[in-house]
Amino acid sequence: MSASHAVYALRLHIVLVTKYRRKALTPEILEALREALVEILEHWRWALIEFGGEADHVHLLVGIHPALNIATLINNLKSASSRRVRNRFPDHLRNFYRKPYFWHRAYYVGSVGNASLDAVKRYVEAQGTREKSRKATRRPPPA
Repeated sequence: MSASHAVYALRLHIVLVTKYRRKALTPEILEALREALVEILEHWRWALIEFGGEADHVHLLVGIHPALNIATLINNLKSASSRRVRNRFPDHLRNFYRKPYFWHRAYYVGSVGNASLDAVKRYVEAQGTREKSRKATRRPPPA
């Protein structure tokens, strides 16, 4: 992806968990969540790359824009998706929550790249070593 003065490839793995880890997510709710998250993420200039979930949590793989504040946007993502799901499935969710709860306030977010962490570490550690080794093995010109 690119912007006016930057080229970037930023991807995050996000996990959102239902409040009290209640098993409130049915296949129908998961599909509604996926649709809502696509819309919400596009509004924030994010892209949903992959989505999956179980009865008590969801996983998102998203591509992000570098100018965005991750914590603020995840909280907005949780608020907007919660509101949409609670409005669409009020009877079902009433069985799990008396108050207008849906997501737990905590979340997981981790960066994801094409290369493994070890490969990137080795690459960073190796920076400058080729030039140093060349200089170290140079011999003075013959006199």
